[in-house]
Amino acid sequence: MKTIGIVDYGMGNLGSVTNACRFLGLPASIVTRASDVKACEALILPGVGAFGDCMRHLRSHGFEEPIREWIAADRPFLGICLGLQVLLERSEESPDDPGLGVLPGVVRRFPGGPGLKVPQIGWNQVALVQQDCPLFDGIEDGSYVYFVHSFYVDCPDAGVVAGRTSFGIDYTSAVWRGNLFAVQFHPEKSQQIGLAMLNNFGRYVKEEAAV
Repeated sequence: MKTIGIVDYGMGNLGSVTNACRFLGLPASIVTRASDVKACEALILPGVGAFGDCMRHLRSHGFEEPIREWIAADRPFLGICLGLQVLLERSEESPDDPGLGVLPGVVRRFPGGPGLKVPQIGWNQVALVQQDCPLFDGIEDGSYVYFVHSFYVDCPDAGVVAGRTSFGIDYTSAVWRGNLFAVQFHPEKSQQIGLAMLNNFGRYVKEEAAV
């Protein structure tokens, strides 16, 4: 099996994702050049920080179009946190910086409210909308995972919504379409549940490669 490429575009939680993959024995390595994407079997796009900064870094490092083409070809892809948000068309955080646009919708700021401090930092539940999603194999509905974000995905395509979470509002916390997976939470920081999801992704990639 070829490597799972963890995209390094100058920002993102590369260390924790790489360490989690190494712990699981997944054949993952950091990809620093867009030309190296072709040698990968799957891609993981991690991300922390601002939407606009992320998109500008993806462009300046030459990853924007290769990622679009990768997803259009329906090759295995996992977006994490900001790596989910940039899949949409735009964000209220950075209205002048368009997203990748591979999924419809807008990234919106949490309205907050009594007892709800923004950003959401900590453990919250995921309601599994599509329990047959390969990422959720062996995962119980309502499992707790770790979140750190001030903005949420508002995706009008109900068919791609794989998981939902409540934080003052009910929002999309996981998507699945073909070989495209993306989550708002951090599986690499979500202990056994998150590691199980990453392992599920690795197994799925291996099975797809064998077809």
